[in-house]
Amino acid sequence: MRFANPYMLYLLLLVPVAIVVYYYLQSKRRKALKAFGEQGLIQHLMPLYSPTRQNIKAWILLIAFALQILILARPQFGTKLETTKRSGIEIMVAIDVSNSMNSMDVSPSRLEMAKMAVSRLVDKMTNDRLGIVVFAGTAHVQLPITTDYPSAKMFLSSISTGMVPVQGTAIGAAINMCRNSFTSQDNINRAIIIITDGENHEDDGVEAARIAASEGIRVYTVGMGTPKGSPIPVTPGNTHDFIKDKQGNVVISKIDEQTLVNIAAEANGAYIPANNIRNGINALVEELNNIEKTEFESKVYSQYSDRFQYLEIIVIFLLLIDLLLLGRKNTHLSKFDIFTRKENAKDLFN
Repeated sequence: MRFANPYMLYLLLLVPVAIVVYYYLQSKRRKALKAFGEQGLIQHLMPLYSPTRQNIKAWILLIAFALQILILARPQFGTKLETTKRSGIEIMVAIDVSNSMNSMDVSPSRLEMAKMAVSRLVDKMTNDRLGIVVFAGTAHVQLPITTDYPSAKMFLSSISTGMVPVQGTAIGAAINMCRNSFTSQDNINRAIIIITDGENHEDDGVEAARIAASEGIRVYTVGMGTPKGSPIPVTPGNTHDFIKDKQGNVVISKIDEQTLVNIAAEANGAYIPANNIRNGINALVEELNNIEKTEFESKVYSQYSDRFQYLEIIVIFLLLIDLLLLGRKNTHLSKFDIFTRKENAKDLFN
């Protein structure tokens, strides 16, 4: 599945805004009615007014609005799977998702900058296979190696700190996981890209890089952070509360560039600092493009068909319900009031 106009999905940000505005206006309406007079009296003066129906109609319109945005984004499904031959290399990207990647010495944060760097890398890829590994104290495959770049960007967008429960920065485990995630095809060149702040506390990343180099795999490192460092937010984006040590001191996370330089040098790669990320990624792409390509088979969807028609049917159905559903009580049903005591106008003013 893919969206032909994915940029339209940003309009979904209007949905929570609409909810807040609606309930704000409803709150003002309730306050105005309360200031107008006693609630029981107002209910008898407005016997057909139904807040519940108003809310139902509002939610129906809101759901229809959200579905209409999805329609504008044009959801499509692949209908024809073909086997094609491509010439390229295999690349595994390992992204550090430890808590220190929430530090904001690199704007907007180390992790967000890392994701933007990988997204830029994917945009420049054409025929290579790509896989994604996330790591902290342990390493896990986020995306098996593939040539489906739209899926790669979708998986990339969902990466966040905390998705690996064991904290730490096990660069060696990340390299080993990448090594084991390549395909079994022989005679194909491979590369590993490690994106981290380099604070390796768990294992020997240099030794893992040495083993990768012995298998003909190049290892590149991309540093996230600054030598000066910055505090680690308790939650992503928090600029007030920071992680503290046992003595109550704020923990300052600093990049360990030397470790990253050593890892890259051990496996015939290169180190890219965060302060030169744009030029560094461009240089990395050029270097990867200069690596000898190997022909391999890949299964890809060659035809996509629109499927927004089904959503349009649902939208039309919801709008019909909204049209038929009155915003006030039904006068005929209101006659069957067997649970409440009828009061006359004289009682109201006594």
